[in-house]
Amino acid sequence: MSRSKQLKLGAFMRPVSIHTGAWRYPGALPDANFNFSALKQFIQKLEQGKFDAFFMADHLAVLNMPINALKRSHTVTSFEPLTLLSALASITECIGLVATASTTYDQPYHIARRFASLDHISGGRAGWNIVTTSNPDAALNFGLEEEVKHDERYVRAREFYDVVTGLWDSFADDAFVRDVESGIYFDPAKIHVLNHQGKHLSVRGPLNIARPVQGWPVIVQAGASEAGRQLAAETAEVVFASASSLEVGKAFFADIKGRVRAIGRDPESIKILPGALVIVGETVAEARAKRVHLDSLVHYDSGIASLNSALGYDVSGFDPDGPLPEIPQTNAGQTSRERVIALAQRENLTIRQLAQRIGSYGGLAFVGTPQTIADEMEQWLTEEGSDGFNVMFPYLPEGLNDFVDKVVPELQRRGIFRQEYEGKTLRENLGLARPANRFFQTTTVSVS
Repeated sequence: MSRSKQLKLGAFMRPVSIHTGAWRYPGALPDANFNFSALKQFIQKLEQGKFDAFFMADHLAVLNMPINALKRSHTVTSFEPLTLLSALASITECIGLVATASTTYDQPYHIARRFASLDHISGGRAGWNIVTTSNPDAALNFGLEEEVKHDERYVRAREFYDVVTGLWDSFADDAFVRDVESGIYFDPAKIHVLNHQGKHLSVRGPLNIARPVQGWPVIVQAGASEAGRQLAAETAEVVFASASSLEVGKAFFADIKGRVRAIGRDPESIKILPGALVIVGETVAEARAKRVHLDSLVHYDSGIASLNSALGYDVSGFDPDGPLPEIPQTNAGQTSRERVIALAQRENLTIRQLAQRIGSYGGLAFVGTPQTIADEMEQWLTEEGSDGFNVMFPYLPEGLNDFVDKVVPELQRRGIFRQEYEGKTLRENLGLARPANRFFQTTTVSVS
């Protein structure tokens, strides 16, 4: 591995911890997920740690789980991502601001305006996490009786991407001349009307916002299904992956980079960041004890609800101390379903054991000292399992502070993580090129 290769680090911050028991951990802020003052401190700490991005997932409905589980969830109330990130932009300078926005239930003109605005407000730090929404309760919130079919969601998403990026290119970079003498504010030759007419979308345009600072906000994708992988290869610049082990990560990394190469893109133009829960201790034993205590705070009602949600299938009627039954294909998201089934088979877990694991957190975790955690992260980078990680904290603020104060210096000492930001924009810090405007070449504008 070239020593110039650097880890890229995002922070998964909505919810502030993916772990169901996080809000109950000793010393944690129970309302951290919905505490603006705390969130301001969190993002400033992350920027102190030179993180690439602050990432907010999103849901378009209260999580569809039984009320006995929902009443135990710290995610039931959260800020709308674009509103919060716009506020946080004013107190930060370099850290990226990435939010999820659905292609299934929103309109491309709305998405294009919101992210273009965030990019201008932040000076070029916005990122759009493209998702297709599978929650059936979300469909009910948008006038539909049932959710959109899985494959159809991805077809719409691909067209949606084309429309949004086309809208971002509505104006040439040099369109706004603002010539006081002549009274000409913009050059009318530098505006493009999209006039998109497609299978799912009809959008005239142009966007009523100047081209974003970054050209386009950084495009982020997630998902491990065949449709999701291909969409990522065609559109994404950052991929938030789900990898349970280094071997799984290496296979996913090779697959996505291979797809990117096959369609003529540079594999270095896409960064793959698996999600990883990180728990830091002075010793490995201490870190493991923290994990055990954290997991113990998850009630079984939460565990079985999380399992049902991940599977897209209700297994609460089966013997909890028996094996997971055969799970039929559903219209729900495929990634989590396949991950959970594989975990149950690999470790021969009962439904009760699986519920405890999924109800806490069943994905990739680095649990150890700053040195052992850095060892693992460096191995993933060296062996091409990832380009970095989307870090998830076990509880806030201690878990975040432990990572920034203890793990980041160790990564910097090894020369695999930055000492200072490379630039002011998210693209500069990720090493991504600014996309050319598909409708205009930048030229010097003359007016009369």
